[in-house]
Amino acid sequence: MGASRSTPGLSPGSSESSHPVHLGDRPFREYALGEYLDAVAARQPAPSGGGVAAVTVASAAALVAMVARYSAALPGSGALPGSGAQAGSGALPGSGALPGAAELAAEADALRVQVLAEADADAAAYAEVLAAYRLPRDDPARADRIRAALAGAAEVPVRIAAAGAWVATSGARAALGGNPNLVGDAMTAVLLAEAATHAATELVRINTRLGELDASPLATARAHRATAAAACRALTTDGESD
Repeated sequence: MGASRSTPGLSPGSSESSHPVHLGDRPFREYALGEYLDAVAARQPAPSGGGVAAVTVASAAALVAMVARYSAALPGSGALPGSGAQAGSGALPGSGALPGAAELAAEADALRVQVLAEADADAAAYAEVLAAYRLPRDDPARADRIRAALAGAAEVPVRIAAAGAWVATSGARAALGGNPNLVGDAMTAVLLAEAATHAATELVRINTRLGELDASPLATARAHRATAAAACRALTTDGESD
């Protein structure tokens, strides 16, 4: 969530969906993809940047889970599904079974659910910010209410950044040691997670500046961003994609 996003009424000629979806009547995960995209595109305060970052990390986590499942040896044999190689055969770099593949898939599944819930948390946090800014300017509690709302809003993208860093690191592990036929999927997970972590960190920075908040959450988010960036660099020789 970016607290600078305004919420004016609709105007003639606006480009948003003619039937905007208002999230909040059910958990974020229950919306169809088309509904979600309509909601993002609509001229309404949420879902916004934080929610999109959360969904991006969740998507990347799903890719990590898929790659992990394809990187486990088939029960009773050394064969890897989809690889055409035998575990430990040395036929292809990274063609051996990924150690802890099943556990990695389960962890990625759990994180996917957790971070998707942060999209709901982001929308709720933004609602608090809006409510605070709408207080009368002469209300003596307004400044403190705004600052508290911004502090709460900053907490959500920190958690999104933490999830993104985990996904990026796990995706790099899967890309380097898992099924070579899915290296592109693993790299996609890493790149998406790194981008979402970067975005979440910027949202923390914006809220920290607006509320003149303690910089500790921003420092934490930046550390997560550095972890995700390192995972990207681990997949290339020069830090750039070919």
